[in-house]
Amino acid sequence: MEININKDIREYTEGVFFGLNVRQLICSGLAVASAVAVYVYTKDLVTKDTVTYFCIAAAAPFAAIGFVKYNGMPLEKIIWAFIKDCFLFPRRLNFTANNLYREMTREYLEKEKREEMKESAQECEHDTEAG
Repeated sequence: MEININKDIREYTEGVFFGLNVRQLICSGLAVASAVAVYVYTKDLVTKDTVTYFCIAAAAPFAAIGFVKYNGMPLEKIIWAFIKDCFLFPRRLNFTANNLYREMTREYLEKEKREEMKESAQECEHDTEAG
């Protein structure tokens, strides 16, 4: 006799019916019920192909709520995290380039600039004395 044990106990989900947990079972029932309701109300109004697409569109949100998980979060937590990240707490990421060569030679360049300014000032003094 062999007993299967999950490697990580946090991943354990209790199967209620056909291996589905309670959340998945309820959402599957809601998806089927919404698809049937859409079919009953629209079967006489539009073609069967269109009714099929309407049924899928009506059942998809409930199926997503029951079965979609991303990083261990159910769909409503994913949507809430997206809203917080994009709308409630948006952040602007500013990129500034670092010129390492310029930073390393900054002192040398400043010294060169000061010497040039002194030379130009001395030339101006000589020009004013001569003129």
